[in-house]
Amino acid sequence: MSDNKRSNKTMTTVIRIEKLCKNYLDGSGKELKVLKGVSTEFDSDQTVSIVGSSGSGKSTLLQLLGGLDRPTSGKVFYNNKNIYEYDSNTLANWRNENIGFIFQSHHLLPDFSALENTMLPGMIAGLSKQESSRIAKRLLSQVGLAERMSHKPNQLSGGEQQRVAIARALVNSPDIILADEPTGNLDSQTGEKIGAILNQICHEQKATLIMVTHNLQLANKMDFRLMLKNGTLVPPNSNNS
Repeated sequence: MSDNKRSNKTMTTVIRIEKLCKNYLDGSGKELKVLKGVSTEFDSDQTVSIVGSSGSGKSTLLQLLGGLDRPTSGKVFYNNKNIYEYDSNTLANWRNENIGFIFQSHHLLPDFSALENTMLPGMIAGLSKQESSRIAKRLLSQVGLAERMSHKPNQLSGGEQQRVAIARALVNSPDIILADEPTGNLDSQTGEKIGAILNQICHEQKATLIMVTHNLQLANKMDFRLMLKNGTLVPPNSNNS
């Protein structure tokens, strides 16, 4: 995937999906086809927004890209390796090393400080406490929380908590950041600031950002925009986008 905003850069495909399908059973046992053969690719150092109506499968797509769920059929390739050929332990390790998740609800641990919450993925990945702390402090400073590192989540505003979640997602320098409505619980002004911070830091770290959002203003600030409609991705230059 490329875009004229960033056409002067050499792009490398970091994640590619082929004919991805996901079906669920509803309460009556009827099969619901949420994703219907989605195929696309995402390049390194690129920010992409995915928009679409509620229930269109946006969050489902992110979960499959990040290995949090398994597709009914189809493949997800990371560096040309189908991640769904991994066993559960290998897949979990792959997620921790290569994917950063940011959700609408920040999911911070309430008894941990902002610094401790941010350090956690690094320590799980095997970094020393000292190294995890060094990286976490740098990231928290980047998101404007240098003076709030010792505060626990209930001492932080909603916007500050989401900044901690951004720092935490980036602590392992992942290739890919998957953000599911990261500004959905914030007022428009705070959401705009959070979106700008996330966009900037991902470009600084040359991470691929794939963001699901209902906020069209935020979506249009990404390098590339897609729409998920009727279980498929609408081409970015389509009249439906």
